[in-house]
Amino acid sequence: TLPPETRPCSRRVQLAKKEQEEGMRSKRYSEEQIIRILQEKEAGVALGDLCRKYGMCEQTYYKWQKKYGGMEVNDAKRLRELERENARLKKLVAELSLDKVMLEDLLRKNF
Repeated sequence: TLPPETRPCSRRVQLAKKEQEEGMRSKRYSEEQIIRILQEKEAGVALGDLCRKYGMCEQTYYKWQKKYGGMEVNDAKRLRELERENARLKKLVAELSLDKVMLEDLLRKNF
């Protein structure tokens, strides 16, 4: 067998970590593609064959299965929309909380 640092999966993980640190990580597969890969596995294709065909690790498959398992393509699109909306609302709440804290500090200082 190959040493861990030269195995294809380990090399991809190392590159992904480097890209993530440098802020240039991009998705390789869309949610639609991921769901189709998961559906192939459900149809009976061996996991090893899927990993070779799509150039991914088994860990990646299990991560996708955890997040997208049992979903259809339109469910994934809705999930993406909800995640975007949730992020926007969290940002809004954080900004309003900061404004509230600043106003409370100003009120305490003036009186």
